[in-house]
Amino acid sequence: MNKFAERLKELRDEQSLSQSDLAKELQISPACINRWEKNLRVPNIDSIILLCKFFNVSAGYLIGLED
Repeated sequence: MNKFAERLKELRDEQSLSQSDLAKELQISPACINRWEKNLRVPNIDSIILLCKFFNVSAGYLIGLED
């Protein structure tokens, strides 16, 4: 699992959100969240920004450049 997929699942779990819950919050499809967490797809920059704002983390943290 890559760092992004790992961090996304970790952040989602910390807030007790299902993939569907997070998808609703971000107004994207649950399948999209699932693909990101399974490392089948990578998010575009707009999605990374959306996730960073939602979870209040830096892009560097989310993609694994910082701890």
